[in-house]
Amino acid sequence: MLLSGVPHSGVPHSGVPHFGVLLFGVPHSGSRCRESHFHNNTFVLYIDCPAIIKIIINGKAMTNEIRTSIIGFGMSARVFHAPVILTIPEFRITKVVERHREESRAHIPGVEVVRETDALLEDDEIDLVIITTPNDTHYDLARRALMAGKHVVVDKPFTTTSVQAAELIQLASRKNRIINVFQNRRWDADFQTVQMLLDRGYLGRLVELESHFDRFREKRKPNSWRENPGEGSGVFFDLGPHLIDQALVLFGPPQMVTADIRSQRDDALTDDNFELILHYDRLKVTLKSGMLVRAETPRFLLHGTNGSFVKYGMDPQEDALKGGRSPSEPGWGAEPEQMWGRLDTEMNGMHFSGRVETIPGNYRGYYQNVADAIRGSSELMVSPTQMEQTIRIIELAFQSNEEMRTVPFIQG
Repeated sequence: MLLSGVPHSGVPHSGVPHFGVLLFGVPHSGSRCRESHFHNNTFVLYIDCPAIIKIIINGKAMTNEIRTSIIGFGMSARVFHAPVILTIPEFRITKVVERHREESRAHIPGVEVVRETDALLEDDEIDLVIITTPNDTHYDLARRALMAGKHVVVDKPFTTTSVQAAELIQLASRKNRIINVFQNRRWDADFQTVQMLLDRGYLGRLVELESHFDRFREKRKPNSWRENPGEGSGVFFDLGPHLIDQALVLFGPPQMVTADIRSQRDDALTDDNFELILHYDRLKVTLKSGMLVRAETPRFLLHGTNGSFVKYGMDPQEDALKGGRSPSEPGWGAEPEQMWGRLDTEMNGMHFSGRVETIPGNYRGYYQNVADAIRGSSELMVSPTQMEQTIRIIELAFQSNEEMRTVPFIQG
């Protein structure tokens, strides 16, 4: 990293040149800062790796920390967002919107709790707004945050319609801000392992992939907005975005969509089961989730012209976060050997049958990418196109289910 500032003439009594802009590097653990020097009347500071830089402009201290706020502090913010962000030095969580409680104080050191979203959006020192509120509020809150000049991360689903998704993406572009959806499941251990196997061609030409996200919960949660009627409620809007996004990463948009979306539990008020088939050229992708699945089903099942891969068990990061562990701990995201998936294939004329070590999961990868994108050093891995396509596939799936037919994928 190179930072530079043009000095004013003169040297104060301390012997340090007087600058209109002073740059101080505070390196992360294990980093090194090289000495500064003058070059063409410019003060240059080299930093060997990412650092938090404090800038003094006209006597006012500024920082390149990404000052972050969270709207809502339910399970998603408490378990998935805050613990991960706290391990990434580029971020500093300064404010949380909680209407009735102050639970975030116990989890985020020094955070300020505010009751109204406007108090956050009107704060010029806030750089990034993270939205973890019910699905039907995502569009309006994201729009308001962008209008206030903030970068935005929205918990999945991004929006409830593809029209809303397109509007937010266009608004972010006009405002020169990033907007992104929290697709942390790209950094699941099992999914990263599936990516590796496909990238290396261990299965030959893939002909079928099944992805399951099953649970057993015979009664709905009566106080959960996700299980009560409303825009964006139901298990398909809850878990579908993750599975669809993973398919888009691996294969891109499908040619056609077929969906069966049901309510199976006796007290269900929303959908609690879905089977979504994405049709590709010579490839069938099935995404499934149900709330009445007591027996263990494979998380991933892949078949190719050379062999098959089956993986049981869920990524360990969610349970670890719920248990209070930190993603900065050694061995984070690693699975025990008994959880590794099994590969049965033929490679270079040799038959192989055995376990494949699971690549450790790393939810920090999502927010590190967001930090890099805000700094301008990287493109967003969850692209705006993928964000919009995910919502469009959800719309087409509901259409397919209602009309009981396969529908072509057409971008709205």
